[in-house]
Amino acid sequence: MTGAPTREGVPALRADGLRAGYGGGGDIVCGVDLLVPPETILAILGPNGSGKSTLVKALAGLLALRAGIIRVTGIDVTTRSAAQRAAAGLAYVPQEANVFRGMTVRENLQLATEFLRARPGVGPARESMVLELFPEIAARRRLLAGHLSGGQRQMLAFACALLANPEVLLLDEPSAGLSPKFVGEIMRAVVRARDTGVTIVLVEQNVKAALEIADTAAVLVGGRISRLAPARDLVDADLGDLFLGRAA
Repeated sequence: MTGAPTREGVPALRADGLRAGYGGGGDIVCGVDLLVPPETILAILGPNGSGKSTLVKALAGLLALRAGIIRVTGIDVTTRSAAQRAAAGLAYVPQEANVFRGMTVRENLQLATEFLRARPGVGPARESMVLELFPEIAARRRLLAGHLSGGQRQMLAFACALLANPEVLLLDEPSAGLSPKFVGEIMRAVVRARDTGVTIVLVEQNVKAALEIADTAAVLVGGRISRLAPARDLVDADLGDLFLGRAA
């Protein structure tokens, strides 16, 4: 399990025995358990092909589970669609194709909550708070999203997800392909989001950057969690040992 329940006994995200895969192939996610306390950052690390993106897609409802249970703030969302999970407080930002490039920044922001207006906390006050976290986006609301840099598009996708006032935010490789400057800015934005009360599950290839901001880290190898520890305990770990499952 990841972390420990809150004093009230209700973690922000709990997953038990998750198994998932594609088509008629074998399981890629092989019995994963997660328990993430509110207002924390869980980094999910691992080598390419370890099942990280498959796991986050299964959590988001984009890939059907073969076994397991998923709960958000104690609510069982296992059988709910991706849209229904979003309404229950589970937001997801994919690695690619995460904004509408032919629409303006403002239009992307408006569309982000078009079908979530009944969710508590969604509205003008939330938008003002989110845009304060992303001044570069706030200053470019009339610009087509396709004219933003890669880092700015990632921030726009991040902002759109936060507008829904999620309990849990799933981020799949947010730093992929970005310059060191934007990697730092994205990671600082993740921390700011956590500090506003959002629980973050961060799938990330940039191990150093992820461990610097995470509270807890889970190392996924072969679809199974091979190591679970406070992030600070893994900062100096050998990546070869971690990713080959040899770390104690």
